[in-house]
Amino acid sequence: MSLNSIFQYLVPKDRKFIPLLEEASANLVAVSNVLYEMLTTSDRSKRTELIRKIEQLEHKGDEITHTIFHELAGTFITPFDREDIQYLASGLDDILDYIHGSAKRIELYKIDPIHPSMVKLAELIQQCSQELNNAVGSLRSMRNMAQIREALVKVNSIENHADDLFDNAVARLFEEEKNAIEIIKIKEVLSALETATDKCEDVANVLETIIVKQA
Repeated sequence: MSLNSIFQYLVPKDRKFIPLLEEASANLVAVSNVLYEMLTTSDRSKRTELIRKIEQLEHKGDEITHTIFHELAGTFITPFDREDIQYLASGLDDILDYIHGSAKRIELYKIDPIHPSMVKLAELIQQCSQELNNAVGSLRSMRNMAQIREALVKVNSIENHADDLFDNAVARLFEEEKNAIEIIKIKEVLSALETATDKCEDVANVLETIIVKQA
C-alpha cells in the first residue's frame, strides 16, 4: 500500500470539498444544457429567457467557487492538494464565464439567426461538461482511476474536434459572409464558445494531475 493510500485511509472522509466540486460540475452541466436550448430555439422571447437562466446559473457557480475558496482558507486537511482544489474550482468557473460570455454577446449583438457552428460547438460543450461531471463524481472514492482517465481522454478528443470545427467555421464565414460587421460579431461568439472547450481541457488536465498524485 502506497503512502498516499495509507494517508487517505487515515484521514476522515471529506464532507466539504468533494460535494462542493460535484455541485459545481453539475451546475456546469445545467448551464451547458441551457446554452444548447438557447441556441436551438427559434422563439426570441424564449431565447432571452434562457440567457437570463444562464446568467443565474453563472452567478450560482460564482457562489460555489467563493464557498470553496472560503473553506480552503479555514481548513487544514483537504482530500487532495489545496492548490489543485483551487485550480479545479477556478477552472470550472472559467468554463461558466465563457459560456455566459457567448450568450451575452448573442444578446448584445442581436445575432439572429443563430449560426449553425454555434450549435455544433454548444453540443461539444455539453459533451465535455458531462464527461467532466462524471470525472469529478468519481473523485469521491478514487477507486476507478481508469473510468476517470477515460472521461478525460474524451474531453481532450472533444476539444480537438472543437478546434477543427472553429477553424473551418471561421474559414467558411470569411468566404460566405459579405458583411464585415456580421463577420466580427459571429466570430466573437464562436471564439468564446471554442475557448469554453479549451477551458474544459484545462480542467481535465487538473483532474489528471489529481489522480496521478493519488495513485
